[in-house]
Amino acid sequence: MRRLIVVALVLISLAGGTALAQQFSTLEERMTYAEFKAAGLEKLTPEELAQLNSWLAGKSSVAATASQDVRGFESRTSAAGAVVSSIQGPFKGWKGKGDRFTLANGQVWEVTDSGTRLSVSVENPGVTIEQGALGVWFLRVDGYNARARVKRIK
Repeated sequence: MRRLIVVALVLISLAGGTALAQQFSTLEERMTYAEFKAAGLEKLTPEELAQLNSWLAGKSSVAATASQDVRGFESRTSAAGAVVSSIQGPFKGWKGKGDRFTLANGQVWEVTDSGTRLSVSVENPGVTIEQGALGVWFLRVDGYNARARVKRIK
C-alpha cells in the first residue's frame, strides 16, 4: 500500500498536479492487484512504474487527439457542430464537383455537387462548414451567399 502511495505522489509530481493526473488512469488504477502482479509490475521500482505510466499517458493523449474531430466523415454523420476555419493563401472559389480545399485546421474537404459555383479572388478567407439534413455538409465562405455541398476527405 505504501508503494502505491509513493507511485501516486510521483505521478502527480510528474504531471504537475494538472490534467494528466485527472484524465489518465494509471496501471494501478486500471488493473486488479492480481493482474498487476501477474504482469510482473510489482517488481518495478516506483520510479520505473512512474516512467511506464508517463509513457502510457503520452500514448493515450496522442490517440485521443488524433480521434477527436470526426465531423464530416460519411460514417460519422452524428457529429454535431459547425467547422469554423479558413483557407490559407489565395482562394479562387470553386467550379464544381471535385474541387478540394485544405483548411487551416488541417481538414480537407471536397465539393460533391456540380450545381453551384463561386468565382472570387480573396486571400485567407474564413469558412464555415455546417451539417444540413440527412448528414449533408455545406461550405460557405465568409461574406458570400453561395454554398457548396462538401464531404470531408481528411
